[in-house]
Amino acid sequence: MAMLHAVQRPRDIGEAEWNTRVALAACYRLVHLSGWTDLVFTHISARVPGTDHFLLNAFGYAFDEVMASNLVRIDLDGNVVDGSSARIHKAGFVIHSAVHGARHDAGCVIHTHSTAGMAISMLKDGLLPLSQHAQFFYGRIGYHDYEGLALELDERVRLVRDLGSHPAMILRNHGLLVAGRDVPEAFSILHHLERACQAQLAAMATGAPLNFPPEDVSRKTAAQGFGSEGAPFGEVEWPAMLRRLDRLDDSYKH
Repeated sequence: MAMLHAVQRPRDIGEAEWNTRVALAACYRLVHLSGWTDLVFTHISARVPGTDHFLLNAFGYAFDEVMASNLVRIDLDGNVVDGSSARIHKAGFVIHSAVHGARHDAGCVIHTHSTAGMAISMLKDGLLPLSQHAQFFYGRIGYHDYEGLALELDERVRLVRDLGSHPAMILRNHGLLVAGRDVPEAFSILHHLERACQAQLAAMATGAPLNFPPEDVSRKTAAQGFGSEGAPFGEVEWPAMLRRLDRLDDSYKH
């Protein structure tokens, strides 16, 4: 993860947590710029290094309002533990606490309701291995059946079961979820998943026959993807994304 140093780091927040806060705030801004938001009803979370706590946006804040300083630190039971009186969205807590509680490799979790993601989640066959972007998810994506608004704590068991060890999951009739080792990797996974969804919908819209790569090629490509040795996902593009943000508005660092 790129180490970012914000202006006047609060004395009561350690450097590791602050760097995570800045990266997470940057991710919120990038998701906003990409057009993947749904007013204030989706979330991105990041584990506070060395703890079971995680950071989440305060309910009611738009993604382009999120800053390192207004992220909320909560525990796996949904208690706000940073001394603030911030309000947390129940569905956001249920989904993100499920993944952080079960997957210690998940440093960052992103859940979206993008148009392309929702459309793919409505298709019986879900994501098809058509584009190179989609190939990265071949055999590496989970599916979770829709149960209504994610307000019941017992749904966490099924969310964890259906995600398994995968880097991504399609929440049927709902949206997308990705889990990365850190914020840059999670953003990269989401980018590739979004592009895969968009490309599939565009291809299907033509009505022409679809060309599926051979299964062995799909397996090979998936093995070259996220988490594989030497894979650059999250490392190479993240500094460029931060430079883009800084040119536009660097208030996410505050």
